Amino acid sequence: ELTGEISSGIGNLTSLTFLNLSNNELTGEIPPEIGNLTNLTRLHLYDNQLTGEIPSEIGQLTNLGYLWLLSNQLTGSITTEIGDLTNLINLNLDGNQLTGDIPSEIGNLTNLTYLRLESNQLTGEIPPEIGNLTNLTTLNLSDDQFTSIPESVCPIYPNMNYFNTDNNNLCPPYPSCLSEEDLGFQDTS
Repeated sequence: ELTGEISSGIGNLTSLTFLNLSNNELTGEIPPEIGNLTNLTRLHLYDNQLTGEIPSEIGQLTNLGYLWLLSNQLTGSITTEIGDLTNLINLNLDGNQLTGDIPSEIGNLTNLTYLRLESNQLTGEIPPEIGNLTNLTTLNLSDDQFTSIPESVCPIYPNMNYFNTDNNNLCPPYPSCLSEEDLGFQDTS
């Protein structure tokens, strides 16, 4: 079991294609040097105790297909550079302490099939650009503090195998394709 911080020297491993440091007791921030690993197709740092913000340099990992940072203590907003990861098919940031809005740049990730942002402290409107994610089959935005969901979710909703927006603050009017039952419990007080 690994403990301590991820060394900035990790940025020297530039030929690496898969980095899995999950299920350890790593602490500290994700070093910005992670952006040097431009050959990575998978980055798994889940189930650690990582803190701080997701570094904007993550946007340099344009070959990434899988980005799993779930179950850490990451804070701050989701970096807009996430929109540069156009090969991403699987993005899992659930179970952190992320705040702010989902950046509209998420709509650039048109290859995404799996998006999990639940159990954070994300707020505001789910951006209309979510409708660009026409390959999405799993969307979990539950247990956050979103206030509205756009009509643009309707064209992609029929493709979903799993859709969960339970336990947010989503207020009507709701998209025409979704019933209150589809949206789950909402605190609209």
